[in-house]
Amino acid sequence: MDKKDAIKIFKAISDENRLQILELIGSNQVCACKILEHLNIGQPTLSHHMKILCDSGIVCGTKDGKWIYYKINKEKYMQAFNFVEQIINTNSQINIKCDKC
Repeated sequence: MDKKDAIKIFKAISDENRLQILELIGSNQVCACKILEHLNIGQPTLSHHMKILCDSGIVCGTKDGKWIYYKINKEKYMQAFNFVEQIINTNSQINIKCDKC
């Protein structure tokens, strides 16, 4: 995963409503109507949030008739997780010892 993709994902999940949406979806495939039942937002606002989540790749939507069912893209999730883990485990390019650390 490159930095641009990671930034898109982290921006997408940095909103309280979108985090709540991810919590509602969890490991399931959830209809947009069920997400709306649990959030205090309207359908246009949900569509906006879902577009951001889908554009980042962290959520996938499947249309069935007039409804869209959403699920977390576990592959993208793992790529983002591994990206952060790689940053944490990489030796810093700064070789300055801090007396306070």
